[in-house]
Amino acid sequence: MAERIRIALGADHAGFPLKEKIREYMVRKGYEVEDAGPAAPVRVDYPDYAAKVAARVAAGEAEFGVLVCGTGLGMAMTANKVPGVRAATCNDTLSAHFARCHNDANVLALGGRLVDPATAEKILDIWLSTPFEGGRHQRRVKKIAALDEEHHAERNK
Repeated sequence: MAERIRIALGADHAGFPLKEKIREYMVRKGYEVEDAGPAAPVRVDYPDYAAKVAARVAAGEAEFGVLVCGTGLGMAMTANKVPGVRAATCNDTLSAHFARCHNDANVLALGGRLVDPATAEKILDIWLSTPFEGGRHQRRVKKIAALDEEHHAERNK
């Protein structure tokens, strides 16, 4: 039997209710879900949870990450600070499709205030089942990685 896909999951207080629904859904679908928290709907700072999930993905400890805050924007901005992460905010199915097939996004950010659970399930299904096309898109993703490496190397001098 093939190894299950590992997904790191995190949220802030605004995204907590949707995170819980997403976790339940992904477990039912057979994914291995690593919930980075929070464990309760208490006020927290989204960068803390975005960093945890992004680090797991960047280290290869999870194939994908899913983050939920009010809009998905803050989570994606934070996750993209971690080298090797390509986070995309996708609050619709078309964005989810293209984030994977053209941009090889490895972290999905959702807006808990913008997306209902049924729509989130559709977005997740498309995002997780859409392969990266490679080809001309591979060249562009390599350019993103080169910028990531260049700017992180400059900071470490």
